[in-house]
Amino acid sequence: MYGLKGKSLLTLHDFSKQQIAYLLDLASELKSKKMMGIKGDLLKGKNIALIFEKPSTRTRCAFTVACVDEGAHPEYLGKNDIQLGYKESVQDTARVLGRLFDAIEFRGFSQKVVEDLSAYSGVPVYNGLTDSYHPTQILADLLTMKEHLGTLEGKKFVYIGDGRNNMANSLLIGCSKMGVDIFIIAPKTLWPEAAHVAICEGYAKDTGSQVIITENVSEVVGADVIYTDVWCSMGEEDQAKERINMLKPYQVNAELIQKVNNPQMIFMHCLPAVKGNEVTEEVFESEYSVVFDEAENRMHTIKAVMVATLA
Repeated sequence: MYGLKGKSLLTLHDFSKQQIAYLLDLASELKSKKMMGIKGDLLKGKNIALIFEKPSTRTRCAFTVACVDEGAHPEYLGKNDIQLGYKESVQDTARVLGRLFDAIEFRGFSQKVVEDLSAYSGVPVYNGLTDSYHPTQILADLLTMKEHLGTLEGKKFVYIGDGRNNMANSLLIGCSKMGVDIFIIAPKTLWPEAAHVAICEGYAKDTGSQVIITENVSEVVGADVIYTDVWCSMGEEDQAKERINMLKPYQVNAELIQKVNNPQMIFMHCLPAVKGNEVTEEVFESEYSVVFDEAENRMHTIKAVMVATLA
């Protein structure tokens, strides 16, 4: 359907608005089925390699449960289980795994690794997170928005904090492709790369949405979604003190939520959260926080990706 059979998910750059919409509809359908206690066999006989260079809660569990729910076998491969990129080249590992598995998930550091796995394996490859992009999270975020806001087009989405990490990069793509107005609010030194912003502005032009990059926290007014992420990504722990001092004015707290002035607003976070840094405990635990709906939706959207590309 929509050209998804056999397709890898490396970034959402490679997916059209229609393909993304289909994946969200399929995820909703599969979620309803699960809620009714119906297990399927759409992935029966499939074997999925799950490669993890970085630790994970949501990504690992979501892929594992999604596989089992639809009859597939997930095989976890930690960084000490295979010799990816040090005793054996990524290209050779990809060609071996492609002979043994029907698809490969990769969560790690380098975007080039997941791209090489796709180029050489001959099977669909799913990006479970790299330093550059986190596309499976964005699908879960979009599904959560649809569930709580009813629609995507025309909504105002504000991401506040570290504007040049994998989440900001990926949200720019997903929102602009789906007609969501996206505002990245961050200090200038943490803005996304201009070339990436320009590409997403092109998507926004096609969908009638807008991309705004600003330092001005007052731009939160009227937001339908307030979204944040950790201030120090994995591998950046040595920059924690400097980053905290820089980003304190961008904390999501009660004062910022008051500025939003939208009773229908929802708060989102991809998790794990460092409460007291990017978000206060009060906001995180509030009635408008949908972070655990968002976490659950990782499983449903990942399942949809596998079903659409393999079944």
